[in-house]
Amino acid sequence: MSGEIRIEFDEYGGPEVLRIREREAPAPGAGEIRVRHTAIGVNFIDTYHRSGLYPVPGLPSGIGTEAAGRVEECGPGVDSPSVGDRVAYCGGALGAYATSHVIRADRAISLPNFVSDADAATVLLKGLTVQYLIRQIHPVQAGETVVFHAAAGGVGLIAMQWLRALGATVIGTAGSEAKAELARQHGCTHVVLYRQENLVERVRELTGGAGVPVVYDAVGKDTFEASLDCLGRRGLMVTFGNASGAVPPVAPGMLAARGSLLLTRPTLFDFVATREELDAAVADLFAVLESGAVRPTRKQSFPLADAPHVHQLLESRQTTGSTVLLPG
Repeated sequence: MSGEIRIEFDEYGGPEVLRIREREAPAPGAGEIRVRHTAIGVNFIDTYHRSGLYPVPGLPSGIGTEAAGRVEECGPGVDSPSVGDRVAYCGGALGAYATSHVIRADRAISLPNFVSDADAATVLLKGLTVQYLIRQIHPVQAGETVVFHAAAGGVGLIAMQWLRALGATVIGTAGSEAKAELARQHGCTHVVLYRQENLVERVRELTGGAGVPVVYDAVGKDTFEASLDCLGRRGLMVTFGNASGAVPPVAPGMLAARGSLLLTRPTLFDFVATREELDAAVADLFAVLESGAVRPTRKQSFPLADAPHVHQLLESRQTTGSTVLLPG
C-alpha cells in the first residue's frame, strides 16, 4: 500500500458508519487532476450524505466535498493547472476525506498567496455559500436588517463579517451566551438566544413591528415557521440547510397569509454551475478576504482519522466556526 487513506461509509447512519480504508493513490483520467491534500474542509452537508438525507450515487461511498493542496498528477488533456500548483476545490465527486482525491481540472481553484491551504479549506465552500446568499439571491444593501440563523457557525461567522462590511444590521440566533459573544465579535448587531427568547417577538421589537426583508435559515424544521413570522410584507425566506431536519411540506397559503412571502430552497452548486459563475463568485470572495473585511474562522482542527468524532461534535452543535481535517 502507498500509505493512502480514505474515509468511506458502506451504509447510511450515524458517525459510527464512517470507516478508515487504505488504498492505492487514484489515477486521474482525461481532464482530471489528482490533488495531494494538506487541509480538508468539514461541512454540515457531509452529515447529510452520511445519514442518507441526501442520498449518494452508490455505496460504499467516499465523503467530503472540499479540500486544498497541491496538484500531484494531471490526466490527459489537462493544460492547467500544472503539477505543483496550489489549488482548492469544493463540490464534485464525494471523496475529499482522504489523503488525495481526483477532481475535474476545470473545477480547480488556484490559490493566491494571501490564502493559505488551511484557510482555503476553511473558507471556500462556506464563503461561496455566503456569497450566493447575500450577493446573488438577495443582494443585501447598506441599512437593511436581516435575520441569520446559527450566527456562530462556520457559515454564520463569515456571513456576520461580510454583512457588517456591507453596512447591514444583523439579527442572529445562537444557542448559548458564549456563541452569542462570538457572533457579536464577528459583526452580529443583535443576538437572540433561541433557547431563552422568543425570536419573532424580538425581531418585531427591533424592527418597529415591520419585520425583515429576508431570513437566512440553515436550521430547517425547528425554525421554519418562526422564520416566516419574522418577515415583513413580500419578504424572502431562504431555507438553505437542514441542521434540525428537513422542513415539512409547505402549503402555499402559509405564504399568502403572512404577506405574500417568497420562499426559496437554493443550493450553492446551482449558482456556480459554469466556470464563469464560479470565477465570479470566487473573485468576490477573495476580494473581501484580501481586504481583511472577512477573515477565515477556523476554530478547530483534527487528524483525518478523527472524522467520526468530528461528525459527533458537529451534529451535537458543540463546534463554533469552521473545522478542518488534517491528513498528516
